[in-house]
Amino acid sequence: MSAAGVVEDAGSSRDPPSSTGSAKLLTASSASGPGWTRVSCPCCMSDRVDPLVLVKLGQKVRPETKRWLLKLLGTPQKDGGAGLLAHPGEDASGDIMVLSAPRCTLLQATEELGLCKKYKNEEMEAFSYEDRDNFKDSDKMEVFLTLAERQYIVKYELDGTRAQREIKIPGLDDRYALQPRDNIWRKLTSAGVVVDTVALHDQAQLRALSQAWYVGNQLAQPLDSVNSYFGTSLAFYFSFLDFYTWSLLPPAVLGLSIAYFSGEVQKEMVESVSGSQIIADDHESPGISGHMIQAVFSMLWSTVVMELWKRRSASLSYRWGTLSLAERFAEPRPGFHGNLGVNPVTGRKEPLFPEWQRDLRMALVSVPVVGLFLGLVVLGMMMFYWGEAQVKRIHADYDSLLSQTFLYLPSVLHIVYTNVLATVYKTVAEALTEYENHREESAFDNHLTGKVLVFTFFNYFAVLFHIAFFKQDVPLLRKRLASLLIVTQLINQVTEVVIPYLVDRFISAPNRAETEDDPQEDKFRNQGSLPVFPGLFAEYIELLVQFGYLSLFSCVFPLTAVLLLINNLTEIRSDAYKVCKLFRKPFTAPVANMGVWQIAFEVLSFVSVVSNCWLLMLSPQIQAECLQGELSCTNVLLLAVGMEHVLILVKVVLSVLIPDEPGWIKKKRLHIEFKSMQALRQQKTVLGQS
Repeated sequence: MSAAGVVEDAGSSRDPPSSTGSAKLLTASSASGPGWTRVSCPCCMSDRVDPLVLVKLGQKVRPETKRWLLKLLGTPQKDGGAGLLAHPGEDASGDIMVLSAPRCTLLQATEELGLCKKYKNEEMEAFSYEDRDNFKDSDKMEVFLTLAERQYIVKYELDGTRAQREIKIPGLDDRYALQPRDNIWRKLTSAGVVVDTVALHDQAQLRALSQAWYVGNQLAQPLDSVNSYFGTSLAFYFSFLDFYTWSLLPPAVLGLSIAYFSGEVQKEMVESVSGSQIIADDHESPGISGHMIQAVFSMLWSTVVMELWKRRSASLSYRWGTLSLAERFAEPRPGFHGNLGVNPVTGRKEPLFPEWQRDLRMALVSVPVVGLFLGLVVLGMMMFYWGEAQVKRIHADYDSLLSQTFLYLPSVLHIVYTNVLATVYKTVAEALTEYENHREESAFDNHLTGKVLVFTFFNYFAVLFHIAFFKQDVPLLRKRLASLLIVTQLINQVTEVVIPYLVDRFISAPNRAETEDDPQEDKFRNQGSLPVFPGLFAEYIELLVQFGYLSLFSCVFPLTAVLLLINNLTEIRSDAYKVCKLFRKPFTAPVANMGVWQIAFEVLSFVSVVSNCWLLMLSPQIQAECLQGELSCTNVLLLAVGMEHVLILVKVVLSVLIPDEPGWIKKKRLHIEFKSMQALRQQKTVLGQS
């Protein structure tokens, strides 16, 4: 990233061209021709400039401010600029700018990010700017870097542009003057100069991706194309969604088999739907064997799935060039603030914020607020139990079809309540994490994700655990789980796809109507009018909750995997459609895996052992044998604890026997690390000689 000493002489920059012919300049033009800012490096000269990012400016931004900003963005990094290519749009008074990046800026950022690219021997190597000519296609940026990577690098450079001295921005009040180490882009945003930053679609690529992804009857996802167009974050999500969905086939087949061949399970399925007790046939065989098979299978299945996914994740990371991302002492995140000082590690001037103040904010503000929301979860659970008691009393008094329908009302209302509470909490969690003022982006993301995971686990599973461990009411647990599986999936589909589609179709789309003859600038503006992509939090939360239902409680409702499989087969296409059509193209940072979400899935996998062993203790046959004196409660408890320890041991053995990454990936990783160490050693030698 550049640490910009901002150029003050705005008047010395070339006047931007008039709007005549600007559409052609925006789609393909010489980097040294009219419109785009000039490049001084001969290797960055190009016959074509691909528009990557749209910057929307405030309506009251003065021409001199825009000219100053254009010059700042186009000035080389060594001279204190951002080192980007900038185009003014229609003219100097227009409210948009279009950005791209020259070859050297892209290659230098590729090395800073620690991306791996194909070497001349076709092997993936950590990219080195000094050795750039030996990397395959390093002279063709549209081939060497994906569209998502190039757009992220532009955003990366914008967010990292900082002032080195006090500067007054032309056309703005003195209160918006830049102080040393100020984040320029954030300052311009707070001043209303920059309103929005939008990653631009490539319509031809988008149409091709849509055809291969969700239009048609194809089952396989074009994951490499998704990675190229949307970046590794989305590619890893859709890869996991695809992997997890097809992994549901074995438990779905097992659940159907148990439900078909076990008369006891069939009776329980009917009871969970009707809410009425069915008199058991004395000649029916007990269903405990089916439940036991389902429980043991779910516990082992969850471990095998996560271990196999880690291997697949490592392979994808190598293929997509993120196997060895840089772990350097990063620049402060744009939202970080504090008193200007000298960083004791890097020796550079930057905002400093004491760790004890952050800890104090977390202890006195974040923890109590999170506790308050957990209390609201408990309040909702109490209201659910109160509603259950009321509708059961009404059904007992009237025993009609209408009263039987009321039996599901408390569950439906509680599901709506938990979803609304989760939405509100997500906003509050973001505000709390911003208030904590974390320096690194990774720390911010980890604390935010941690808050959301704690609440999600409590919000979605507290009632189920309370029913199973305290009320010990298996029929109620089964009915509650069936309600969650059906109602939650319907709510998610409506809120995530149906409502955004209707809003886009009847409200937003008419305002974005365009023709082939429309100016390119207007088409770019239309992309900026789409809603911002909300991120993958909600998507991962949905999969985590699904995984929890299946691994923790599926032994009481064997058809859990069947319902999840049906939902996810449609989820893949609906999520793909939503990403392509209903939201803006997101900026996505390169990632090597799912991050903290992977840990959350593994934690649920181990918790499933305790949950399933306890539920087996509550099975009708075990309870009957306890009442008849054939088994003492102590023996049953000891049996459950013994089974729990054995299954945990089996899960640990499986995780050891299935390595986290294939052997060839491990060799590639070590080779990349060795080459990086060699390059660093050579660099130190050269510096020492000079």
